[in-house]
Amino acid sequence: MARYDDIYAEDFKDTPYWWEAAAPETNLDPLPAQSDVVIVGSGYAGLNAATHLARAGKSVVVLDCDRIGEGCSTRSGGMVSSGQKLVVGGAIRGIDPALVSRLIGESNESFDFLKTLIETEKLDAGLTLSGRFFGAHAAKDYEILKRHGQLLQEKTGVHVHQIPREAQRSVIGSDYYHGGIVIDEYGGLHPGMYHRALRERAKAAGVLLRSNARAGITKDGPNGTKIVPTSRGEIRTDDVIVATNGYTHKDTTPELASRVVPVKSYQIATEALPADLLAELIRDGRMVSDSRRDLIYARVSPDGTRLLFGSRPGALDMNERRAAKRIYARMLAIWPQLEGVKITHSWIGSVAMTRDKIAHIGERDNAHFTIGCNGNGVALMTYLGHQMARKILNQQNQPSAFDREKFTAVPFYSGKPWFLPAFTGWYRLRDFIDRPRGS
Repeated sequence: MARYDDIYAEDFKDTPYWWEAAAPETNLDPLPAQSDVVIVGSGYAGLNAATHLARAGKSVVVLDCDRIGEGCSTRSGGMVSSGQKLVVGGAIRGIDPALVSRLIGESNESFDFLKTLIETEKLDAGLTLSGRFFGAHAAKDYEILKRHGQLLQEKTGVHVHQIPREAQRSVIGSDYYHGGIVIDEYGGLHPGMYHRALRERAKAAGVLLRSNARAGITKDGPNGTKIVPTSRGEIRTDDVIVATNGYTHKDTTPELASRVVPVKSYQIATEALPADLLAELIRDGRMVSDSRRDLIYARVSPDGTRLLFGSRPGALDMNERRAAKRIYARMLAIWPQLEGVKITHSWIGSVAMTRDKIAHIGERDNAHFTIGCNGNGVALMTYLGHQMARKILNQQNQPSAFDREKFTAVPFYSGKPWFLPAFTGWYRLRDFIDRPRGS
């Protein structure tokens, strides 16, 4: 692999590109001694639950161990979809067909819920519904993607277009892939701006946001109440919601920590590029990903100025600056015309993965929880946070399909993912076998 030592812009930052427009916020005001609901985690799920509860008359405080919005909600790629990952990711295998139908139905509903929320409440989130191209990393993957596309049309009603290799340049300015599929019902938003809009919406409803308040394990209090110990004092409450996803910690929720694996997601942003070059790289502003087990994902920034590219840089974790070199090499393999382009940002976020590849809501560790985005959290966590609030308020006609008692722990795991390097290395080896160099 080339060294790519000269890829960093003079103003290179090891923080998310999204924070340039909307950074996380700090609030060190005192914690309330009591609140109807305490929410641990300030991501999309926590903020949406908080606003719905506050609008129903509940006093609500949202806690984060870092700044408000420091976690993966403002570190993701900002891609938005509905039930595709459930169908093609193997999550629904072996599940009762009636439950499968409900899971897919609610996943599709989450996509509609997000669009309606942004539109009706006029949230400045940079949402565009431009579609997504899935590239076939190996020749055999094209037929697999075609089958996945047919299954998605059948199960979710999306519109899928088959793109053979000879027509690939009509979608993406690269000859790297062996064709692929385009799904129209897919889009992207600006994670930082969306989070800021949710923060302002929550504060307008009366929600208290408090940063730098690491929560401990919720204890039983007097008269049926609960006590949430934090690094800044205790709060008495009636209900606790844990919405920490990839930042779930065994010192706060040990049962949940044994069921959620944080997987690091790495991304880079290029310097501003000419508009005609960006239009060549990705047609019509679509999102891009591929069929690799160790996949990549890419998009044009919402303001149309630069390319954003995500990938794991290797089997072992590494810092942002070192990761940028390796991700840069992966980007050039797809778009060699970007050689010499500088990188302005490189950042890392932790994605919450579950053993069954499905999100869950329920009750554990003396608290309600909404957890397990599995790399598909923008719409789903927005929706499930709202559903958790409705559950607490007894507003649901029936429990959510994601509210299931069965939530299996990961074997031999208690919060530190010691096995991830082996899995990543194995995935990369299989990807290499499927597509040897030069193919």
